[in-house]
Amino acid sequence: MALTDRLKRGFVGRPIGSDRLGETLLSKRVALPVFASDALSSVSYATEEILLVLSLGGLAFYHISPWLAGAVIVLMLTVVASYRQNVHAYPSGGGDYEVVSTNLGPRAGLLVGSALLVDYVLTVAVSVSAGVANLTSAVTGLASHKVAIAIVIVIVLTMMNLRGVRESGTAFSIPTYGFVAGVAVMIVTGLVKTAVGHTPRAQSAGYHVVAEHDYTGLALAFLVLRAFASGCTALTGVEAISNGVPAFQKPKSRNAATTLLLMGVIAVTMFAGVTALALISDVHVAEHTKDLVGASGEQPTVIAQVAAAVFGDGAPGFVYIATVTTLILMLAANTAFNGFPVLGSILARDGYLPRQLHTRGDRLAYSNGIVLLAGFAILLVVAFDAQVTALIQLYILGVFISFTLSQTGMVRHWARILRSTGPAAPDPAARHRIRRSQTINFIGACLTGTVLILVLITKFTHGAWIVCLAIPIIFLGMRGIRSHYDRVAIELTPEPGPPTLPSRIRAVVLVSKIHAPTLRALAYAKASRPHSLVALTVAVDQAEADRLRDAWAERGISIDLVVLASPYREVTRPVLEYVARIRRESPRDVVAVYLPEYVVGHWWEHLLHNQSALRLKARLLFQPGVMVTSVPWQLASSSGAERRVERTGAGAVRRGRAALPGPAGGPDTPDTPAGSGGTPPAVSAPAPASSTGAGQSGSGSRPAERE
Repeated sequence: MALTDRLKRGFVGRPIGSDRLGETLLSKRVALPVFASDALSSVSYATEEILLVLSLGGLAFYHISPWLAGAVIVLMLTVVASYRQNVHAYPSGGGDYEVVSTNLGPRAGLLVGSALLVDYVLTVAVSVSAGVANLTSAVTGLASHKVAIAIVIVIVLTMMNLRGVRESGTAFSIPTYGFVAGVAVMIVTGLVKTAVGHTPRAQSAGYHVVAEHDYTGLALAFLVLRAFASGCTALTGVEAISNGVPAFQKPKSRNAATTLLLMGVIAVTMFAGVTALALISDVHVAEHTKDLVGASGEQPTVIAQVAAAVFGDGAPGFVYIATVTTLILMLAANTAFNGFPVLGSILARDGYLPRQLHTRGDRLAYSNGIVLLAGFAILLVVAFDAQVTALIQLYILGVFISFTLSQTGMVRHWARILRSTGPAAPDPAARHRIRRSQTINFIGACLTGTVLILVLITKFTHGAWIVCLAIPIIFLGMRGIRSHYDRVAIELTPEPGPPTLPSRIRAVVLVSKIHAPTLRALAYAKASRPHSLVALTVAVDQAEADRLRDAWAERGISIDLVVLASPYREVTRPVLEYVARIRRESPRDVVAVYLPEYVVGHWWEHLLHNQSALRLKARLLFQPGVMVTSVPWQLASSSGAERRVERTGAGAVRRGRAALPGPAGGPDTPDTPAGSGGTPPAVSAPAPASSTGAGQSGSGSRPAERE
């Protein structure tokens, strides 16, 4: 096994057969941390985002935060109830994309797909950056290494997800449940202390916030709406379960709906508790540290301040909360690592993304989608310096686009069922349930649509414009990919009747010198029985061309050698012109160009040879009516030779000097290699050659080209 394969197996694990796909399905206990970690982790920074925006007007505006938190809770419960309808109606895993495409049309579905792809990337970037921010709140010495730490975390998450959904879910269960338990204990402890008269007090309680402006009238309303929009980050990740229904154990829809309900109840309870304790302990934060009078250095996160107020700064309870919060925020990205690849696979299935994203990897995970997501997330982390406040402004716009369109689609879905007639018409009891579901989805569409408008207005100038630009670009890009696939499908559709055979096959073997790869290519070309066969060389150096002619005559090769003049020392152009001339003279003929090439086993060996034959092959592939056939010759350094050495225990394998049928006497009478004393060597059959037509890729081995 090659070193790269051993490293891959060490990090990713052994391949899993397709017949074992059912073994990777998740129970509700494991599915909750896999799909709900994003929504649950949002609790740790949703309250902070509300307070940060309100602090722009001064501490006096903090009294509005309970009302905003209540509005966020109502919205979250509505969205959870709405998505419970989705998982029952569309359990195939298409989620919002499938709902919208089916009920509102493919363009609307593609818009939702574009928005979700952007939001999944932002989920990873925001979650990891928030986790690093909590880590640096506890260990301030790491603050200068935020970006590097965030990149390492994304890479670790990528490796874990490449091992498969079940294994990553099991690994993430402990931190997720540890976070839920820790926050629950913190909330209960803080409320009990408050009830008995020992009200927790945050370290920042004595700090003052410098208001940026005097907010009154419309400015005040805008500030409140912006704070509410920021608090709606608590809803991110709610849609992930509807995209992951196929990953649940049976009954899939019921298990997914139950998990969604559990997630909503837990998230709402923790969000309300953290917000209450933040206000009780007088946590003060500001968007800019300079506006927080009395603070020095990096200001800790809200949840870290609450934990310090409840348990004491540096106490075991504080350390525990800081640790599990950091872990859950980092692992919250796992929601995107499960949602993005599945959505990418569905879009690829429909022809909107490259088809490689539709293929499962060795561990039955969509490996290409996982790696692509990680790459984009790392770019965002680097571009925004792992700053949560900067990244959060780009957040939630995409997810609220999908919320709104999805719920609108569900309203039309139920309306279509209610209009059904005949045997498919629902009975009175079913109509009552459908109308109830339709009402829930209608309320969800109205609320999420309102929030979408608020988010767009309040966050546009703060960075949301980037998302507004990215979504149309992705949308148009996917439309372009689909158009390409459609055009290719039309071009590849065969005409009625049997295939049209070429009049003749004109074989051309490219030659630079007489060596073993050349002899194999000549033998293979002759064995294919073409109508005509010539060897072709380009006289870049006239003296070298003369030596080739002499060697050709000396060996008695019966195949004609055509020498093309090249006064400007070009190789590619004379060959292309020669092939084009054959095609012009006989348009119905097919030209088969044979390229002898040898296979090297080390990357550095590729650097020791020029690339002229590779360029020639690439140009030939674009010529209509031209077939390019690679005839490989494996050198001892190639992987095949290495495996043979391991099997036989022999020394160096002299594969490069193995004999082959020569072209002079036909496939059954090999030429005598130079220096053999006139005794024909043992005959071995030509190795299979790889043949490609115009527009396809050829062999990956090294061409036996002019050195």
